[in-house]
Amino acid sequence: MTNVCLYFQVHQPYRLAKYTLFDIGKHSRYFDEAKNKEIMLKIARKCYLPANSIIKHLIEKHDDFKVAYSITGNALEQFEKYTPNVLRSFQELAETGKVEFLTETSHHSLSALANKDEFVAQVKEHKKLIKNYFGQKPKIFRNTELVYNNDIAKMAEQMGFKGILAEGWDSILGWRSPNYVYRPAGTKMNLLLKNYRLSDDIAFRFSNKHWNSWPLTAEKYAGWIAPILGDSVNLFMDYETFGEHQWEDTGIFNFLRHLPSALKNHGISFHHPSELLKIKPKEELDIPNTISWADLERDTSAWLGNKMQQSAHSQIYQMRNAILSSGDEELIADWKKLTTSDHFYYMCTKWFNDGDVHKYFSPYDTPYDCFINYMNVLQDVALRLRQKPGLFASIKQFIKEVNK
Repeated sequence: MTNVCLYFQVHQPYRLAKYTLFDIGKHSRYFDEAKNKEIMLKIARKCYLPANSIIKHLIEKHDDFKVAYSITGNALEQFEKYTPNVLRSFQELAETGKVEFLTETSHHSLSALANKDEFVAQVKEHKKLIKNYFGQKPKIFRNTELVYNNDIAKMAEQMGFKGILAEGWDSILGWRSPNYVYRPAGTKMNLLLKNYRLSDDIAFRFSNKHWNSWPLTAEKYAGWIAPILGDSVNLFMDYETFGEHQWEDTGIFNFLRHLPSALKNHGISFHHPSELLKIKPKEELDIPNTISWADLERDTSAWLGNKMQQSAHSQIYQMRNAILSSGDEELIADWKKLTTSDHFYYMCTKWFNDGDVHKYFSPYDTPYDCFINYMNVLQDVALRLRQKPGLFASIKQFIKEVNK
C-alpha cells in the first residue's frame, strides 16, 4: 500500500481567428478574442469553478488531502482577462497551504525540443508568474505535454529544479513499476512517473459505458489502488477532465467528492510532488528518446509527426532572434502565443483511435485549414518584422521559405 500524488494540468491556448491571405499586411488581430472569452467562460462554469469548490471542501474536510497544479501562463493571463473569479478561486486554494504549484513553460510550448534559450526564458517567466500569483517557488518541473528525455531533465536540473514529471510508459519502464521514484540519467534529481493506466481510467474511460469496469465508483477505484506497493501512485491528468471532458452528468464530480474518503478507508493518504523529493530513487532511468503523455505512441508525433507540423514549428523558431531584437513588446507577445503546442496539435493528420481525440479538441474542420491559417499569420508576422529598421536581413531567408 502506498499514498497518492494527485496532480492536475490547467491550460487553455489562445485560439487563432480566421486569418486569410487577404488579411496579411492589413491587420494583426491574430487571436479570436470572442471565441477565447466564450470558451473560458464555458469551462469556468463547467469545470474550474465547481472543481475548485470541491477541492476546497475536501481540503477543509480532510486534514491529509493535498493536490498539485501546473497552470500555464496562457491560462493565467486569460483568467485575469476573462474570468477573474477563477483566478481568485485558485489563489484561495493556494492560501490553504494544501496546494502545490509546479513550473512549466509559460506558453505551453515545445521549446525544449527547438530552442534551449527560449525554453529557459519561458520556464523562468513561468516561475515568476507562480511566485506573483500564488506566492510559491516551485521545486518540481513539469514540461509541456510531459515531453521528456534525459537532456530535458538535465536542463531542468541546471535551472535549479529538484524533481521532474514524466509518463510512466511501458517501453521505457520494461519490468519496472511507475509507482517508485527514479533518478533521471546523469542527474541528481528525482523522477516522478505518471501511473497512466489508473490516471486514464478517470481521464478517458470514466464515462465509457462499453468499458468493462463501468461505472467507476470511488470505492472501486480505491480498491484498485489499495494493494499497490511502491513510493507513490501518481495520478496525473488534465483538470478539464472534471466537468468538461467528462461531463457532470457522468458522475465525475461525485467521484472526486468521495475519493479521499474511499482511499482513507484503505489507509491511503495524499502527498505533494515535492514531498517525494525525500525519497531515495530506486534506480537510474535512461530515457534518451523523447516521450510524452499523448496518443498511443507516447512520442511527439501528435505535434511534430507530419511535414506541415515540422515546417510550421521550425519556422516559428527561426524568427526568434529577429523577434526579440525588434524590442516590440506586442510583437514579442504575439510570437510567444504562436509557440503554444496546441497550434501544432491541430495540424495532426493521425486518425483512427488517436484521431478522434485530435478532432474533438480542434477548432478547425481539417488539419490543413489549421496549417494554412497559421502560416498566413506567420507571413504577417514576417511583414511586421520587415518594417523594423535593420531587421530585414536577419529574416530574409525566413520570408523566402514562408513564401515558397
